[in-house]
Amino acid sequence: MAGITLDLAHAYKANPQQDSDYALLPLKMAFEDGGAYALLGPSGCGKTTMLNIMSGLVQPSQGTVSFDGRDVTRLSPQARNIAQVFQFPVIYDTMTVAENLAFPLKNRGLAAARIQQRVGRIAEMLELSAQLDQRAAGLTADAKQKISLGRGLVREDVSAVLFDEPLTVIDPHLKWQLRRKLKQIHHELGLTLIYVTHDQVEALTFADQIVVMSRGRAVQMGAADALFERPQHMFVGHFIGSPGMNFLPARLQGQDLILGGQRLSLAGSALGAAMLARLAQLAEFTLGVRPEYVQLRPAQQPGCVEVQVSKVQDVGTYWLITTQLAGQTLRVRLQPQARPPVAGDRVWLQLLGEHTCFYGADEQLITAPEVLA
Repeated sequence: MAGITLDLAHAYKANPQQDSDYALLPLKMAFEDGGAYALLGPSGCGKTTMLNIMSGLVQPSQGTVSFDGRDVTRLSPQARNIAQVFQFPVIYDTMTVAENLAFPLKNRGLAAARIQQRVGRIAEMLELSAQLDQRAAGLTADAKQKISLGRGLVREDVSAVLFDEPLTVIDPHLKWQLRRKLKQIHHELGLTLIYVTHDQVEALTFADQIVVMSRGRAVQMGAADALFERPQHMFVGHFIGSPGMNFLPARLQGQDLILGGQRLSLAGSALGAAMLARLAQLAEFTLGVRPEYVQLRPAQQPGCVEVQVSKVQDVGTYWLITTQLAGQTLRVRLQPQARPPVAGDRVWLQLLGEHTCFYGADEQLITAPEVLA
């Protein structure tokens, strides 16, 4: 196993001149030995490029890749001792399941008894024990991909195991089981695992630390609760959560916050003097609050905005209320036992609190409000 450090940028075209020319904008990032990480973001954001640079399939156009402090930028995947699992199964159809799992170990000259022991353990973890003597050619796509996962995990001496959206071909119900199984395997084997996905549920289920990526940039790295509670970039607030964070243009006028033409007095609010001073320096900024933290309040209550309900949806585990504030959409999540308003109603919402975030024009977090008196 190895700790991986990246200090690099990458462009597939020569002489990049602007941000859009880069597949990966300049970044510095460290993955600790034995950690479970996910690279999360939409298609084309650079996550597979980053994974292939770590594995050695792609050499960065600028900078270095280090394993435990050793520069491996010019080394092949074999020399880096990397295992990589791809989106679609890569197996030998003419071999049995056991022979497929044993192949990486035989190539390294391990003793037969040790190979049998290791293959048996990985097969048991992936629930392949009953199929060890079957030829891979006759198995389902789900089973073949489990073999690919097993081939990636079977080596004990591997520096890291890299997964490139490995559950794409897996049945939805089995996906949930395999995500949990990979998490269990990580805890049991202590391997360094890095997992690429565009599915936030996969990332949040599997990883201890998640790197959220957008347009070639790693915009935030953190645990699931940090990404949800304190997104440091508007994209993170939008991408994490279902639905994502509400964003409303705002400005400060004296001690009042102006939202959608409505005036909210900040006197006695949970925003501190330092926060107000920072906001006062900006002509405009953006308020971000998750639907879970928007509260329905009685009419005319101070510190609330009046909105019109445009849609009410029963999602089963919660009510999703869509409202309009001066042409801006504002969503609210209510508990299933709550009595929701109906479309056309005018209601009052509290947006300010300990979970409210504020962003500058460049989509960078100014600061998170503190819980004050």
